[in-house]
Amino acid sequence: VCPGQVTVSEIFIGANSNVKLAQVYCPENTVPTLTPRQDNGTAIDVCGNTCSTNCFTPSGGGPDPNDCTVIADAMRFYSQNVNDTFLIGTGTNNTVVLTYSTCETFYVNQDPVEQSYCYSDWASIVDYIAPNCQSTQNAHGGNCIADDQQWFIQ
Repeated sequence: VCPGQVTVSEIFIGANSNVKLAQVYCPENTVPTLTPRQDNGTAIDVCGNTCSTNCFTPSGGGPDPNDCTVIADAMRFYSQNVNDTFLIGTGTNNTVVLTYSTCETFYVNQDPVEQSYCYSDWASIVDYIAPNCQSTQNAHGGNCIADDQQWFIQ
């Protein structure tokens, strides 16, 4: 996901515990540092916020959309049985990654403040991008960038 990536934590989620969910450390990511006055210690809830999708061209080398469906289903299972929301840090600790077979999706917080996001929303984005950004659309995957550009999902 990022140069020099280090896995901070990892668990396996889903009904079959076959999707890897990892928090990663990206040493080369930098964001502005907040002063204490700006950061009150409360995460910004971005669940339900809109994003714009883009497909990566040209075609070739994209994931199997069925593998991405497994990830989306695992996120829904986790959201219904454990917790729908997760916290995502800032700076070098700003990335959460889910992996299954040929499909990998990740959430990146580009905001200088901690965010809270929903697995159910992320699953819906994966459900949209996986089948709509394939070789038949001259693509090999895609992303969804928040309208305020403070986060993205790829």
